[in-house]
Amino acid sequence: MENTQITPFRLDVPQSELDDLNARLDATRWPAALPGDDWDTGVPVAWLRGLAEYWRDGYDWRAQEREINRYPQFTTEIGGQRIHFLHVRSPEPDALPLVLTHGWPGSVVEFLDLIGPLSDPRAHGGDPADAFHLVVPSLPGFGLSGPVAEAGWDTARTARAWAELMRRLGYERYGARGGDIGAAVSPELGRVAPENTVGVHVNGGPGPMPPLPLPEEELASLTGLERDRVARIEAFMQEEFGYIAIQSTRPQTLGYGLADSPVAQLGWIMDKFREWTHPRKALPDEVVDRDRLLTNTSSTG
Repeated sequence: MENTQITPFRLDVPQSELDDLNARLDATRWPAALPGDDWDTGVPVAWLRGLAEYWRDGYDWRAQEREINRYPQFTTEIGGQRIHFLHVRSPEPDALPLVLTHGWPGSVVEFLDLIGPLSDPRAHGGDPADAFHLVVPSLPGFGLSGPVAEAGWDTARTARAWAELMRRLGYERYGARGGDIGAAVSPELGRVAPENTVGVHVNGGPGPMPPLPLPEEELASLTGLERDRVARIEAFMQEEFGYIAIQSTRPQTLGYGLADSPVAQLGWIMDKFREWTHPRKALPDEVVDRDRLLTNTSSTG
């Protein structure tokens, strides 16, 4: 029988794990830089080495841990899977419950800066009528909801788990918001719990891909803007789609390197932060605070 109890949780990483992280960073075997070394072939060695050195000597995990622990956290079991989540009640009694679902490469960390303004807009110069009670779960297999106990945790199953989580929390009417994988889970929540889900908001949602390349006659029927978008999709499929092919087909094989080497994990994730950052030429730590980048990297897998 499944244990439906909701248990308070507080993050407290053993010092031995932090010591092990530092030892692995110290023991990193750096590859030779390829000619050019300017992001065309991946994350440049010099840039990543600088970020890894900051991770080793400048980053303060305990400070980040304290920030995460400012918010109430809990764990529960749904469908045989441990689910970790933040649950932040708004001081506004009529606030609408809202499920925030992260994506990859991400974690609940990506929502930390939004918790205050969303749950207590009055204190941040906003309209109290816009307040939300926030439920921020870690996706199965991510962060403190990992590892997965069994296969089959697709977006529909995850959405069913979120509906059950909201039921256990006593919420009968709620909204859903997500990005990346969360942008696929959130609409599914609306489908599996249509009587409960009052609205869905997504950003960066996955969409159906047309067969590529498009026939010339079909390209000719498109506007200039549409042809530009097709060209960008084709470039993405040819140059940037490799990560999802590997992660979707050989996750166990990839996992050996990412679990053993913090620099491998850092490089794998920073590659995507650079590729998916606007403007494209910006470096990840020019757009997102270095500490946030490293906390997210530490919390993703």
